[in-house]
Order: sequence, then C-alpha cells, then structure tokens
Amino acid sequence: MTDHRHLMALLGLPKLGPRRLAALLDLHGGAEAAWRAVVANDVRHGDLAMSDTTRAEVVGGWHSTAVSIDLDEAVTRHRALGIDVIGPDHPDWPDALIGDPEPPVLLFCRGDRSVMHRPAVAVVGTRRCTSLGRAVARDLGHELAVAGVVVISGLALGIDGEAHRGVLAVGGQPLGVVATGLDVVYPARHRDLWARVGDSGLLVSEVPAGTKPERWRFPARNRIMAGLADLVVVVESPRTGGSMRTVDSAEQRGTQVMAVPGPVRSVASDGPNQLLSDGCAVVRDATDVLVALGTRAPSSADQRSMVDGLTHEMDDDTADDPVAEAVSWPPVTLERLAAVTGLPFAELAARLAQLELAGVVEQVDAGYQRRAR
Repeated sequence: MTDHRHLMALLGLPKLGPRRLAALLDLHGGAEAAWRAVVANDVRHGDLAMSDTTRAEVVGGWHSTAVSIDLDEAVTRHRALGIDVIGPDHPDWPDALIGDPEPPVLLFCRGDRSVMHRPAVAVVGTRRCTSLGRAVARDLGHELAVAGVVVISGLALGIDGEAHRGVLAVGGQPLGVVATGLDVVYPARHRDLWARVGDSGLLVSEVPAGTKPERWRFPARNRIMAGLADLVVVVESPRTGGSMRTVDSAEQRGTQVMAVPGPVRSVASDGPNQLLSDGCAVVRDATDVLVALGTRAPSSADQRSMVDGLTHEMDDDTADDPVAEAVSWPPVTLERLAAVTGLPFAELAARLAQLELAGVVEQVDAGYQRRAR
C-alpha cells in the first residue's frame, strides 16, 4: 500500500502524464524515491524530454503542489468516496492491461470490477453526432449488452453516452473509462449517467479523485479504452479527433477496429468511411460485431426475455405522463418543458433522464425530442 500512496500522490501532480511519470519512476527507481525527490525539489532531469525552460516550470509545479499533499489523507479521502484503488499486483487487475505498451500504474474504480474480465467492445464516436448516429450507438449498446458483452465508452456527449444508454436500458453492465477523478463528473450533463454506470457496471480512471478535466488527459484516457477492449467500433467521427486516436491506440495493441458506414457527404462519417476504405470490417448491426468476437448472437427468445419486462414497465410508466406528452418533434427546450408541465427544473431533469434511459426521448443540441420506436 505504501507504493500505492506515493503513486496516488504523483498522479495528482500537474502536467504529469503517463510518459513523464514512467520516465520519472525510471530515473529514481520507484514511486517512493520519485516522490521524495519531488518534495525535496531534487528531481533528476535525465530523460524527461522537455526543454530547460519547460522542465523548470513543470518540475517547479510538481514541487509546489507536492509539499501540500498529505499521503494518508489522500487514501482516507478515496475510501470515503467509495473509490477502490488497485495496482497490477491486485487479483482484479485486468488481464488485458498486462503487457500493455503504456499501462496505467493504478486504476481508480467504482463499481463491479469483475466487468473488466469479460468480453468487451469499445463503442466510440463524435460528440457532434447525427440523430442516426445516436440511434445506431444506442442500438449497438442495447444488442451487445443482451449478448452479454461489456460496452466500453468514455462517457462523453454524443456517441459514447448513447451507447451506454442502450446498455442501461436492458439492464446491462457498462464500463466507463474517464479522464478525470471519479468525483469530477465531465461533462456535467452526464451526472446521472455516470451514477447509473457506476451503480450498474464500473467506472474507471487512472487519476485520483479531484483531478479536473484537461485537454491532454483525454487522449491518454483513450489508450486505456483501447487496452481494455477486445474490439473497437467507430460509429461516427471526423477524420481526426479523440475517436481516431482511440483507433490509433487499438492498432498499436493489435486490437481489431470496425466501423459503421455513413453517407459519403456527411462530415460525421468521414472517419469511419475512411477506415472502411482502408480495409476495416464493416458494422451493419451488433451481429457483425459478435461474429468478429466469436460470440453467438442472442436468439429472439433471449432478446424478448430481457426486453419485454422493460418495455411493459416503460409503457406503464409513460402512460399519461405530462413530460413524455410534452416532448415531440421538433425538439423542445428544457425551459419550454418547464413552462408547459409546471414542474421544477430538478424534478423535470430527473424525469427526462428516466425517459431517456427508457428510450422514450433523446437529448439533442436543441433540447429534447421524442425518439422513434
């Protein structure tokens, strides 16, 4: 646990990403020695791959932050937040990360860690997705969960969130890999979704509680998604961006990448269409993914047994529901829904979240709209 404490503290330092951390540990021969060097402002520069000016600024920032960190308090705080901390020597450490070219040194977990030991597919895509992309991502999440496959996403807006909503709608176990501390919800709009993923499946991060979102942390997070996945599916994405970086990470690890084709004039489909042109396998539905995994597709009876109860519950729950009735097409803003229903914002937002997870409504840029069934 001593090394865990020092690693947790190092991971909380500013601008200390996976590569710099690996170099720092190598230079000083371990976490405790590296931590003592940071606190003493006596870091060996060695192979930190920074210019003199940048190194002075970065290492100085590590020192000024480190002197205010209480190692024991950090451990206590994570326990109080219900966050488990595991390392490569823990029995729950995922086999998929053993031998990874750039593994995390620790994983911060909330939920059922056994999820990391099941067949898993990462469903990735753009935040600026189309309504078709949303529907495809949700359906993939739904159908893969019915087949017993874990669906991984980064819990971002757009494709990520829709894939996990599909999983949750049928009582599946999603795996969310995030780039912030598990107590720092990003994006804030996904607070309810984060909670549901943690309750039903597993939330994972490589950084300690309190870590805020920074641009560089997201590409770093994507390598863990690729590392945990048996297969990566790109639904919608431009030719550059986070999803394609996940693709790069997957290819570095020899993980198969598949893509959902889209209209040739759609910017949202540029990325997957290029992947298909380069020789990636096509995804028309979850069956294509299951065949690639070597997993049988669920029978009609399997799907009915998992979905019928949910459908009846959804129908009963939305009958004569003023919120469901007020949402139609074109999209309706939250303010307009509050005016029509007379409900307080907090109650209205909670009800909309329930309707989203039930597949009755969907959130789009302009507000909420009825989802086709």
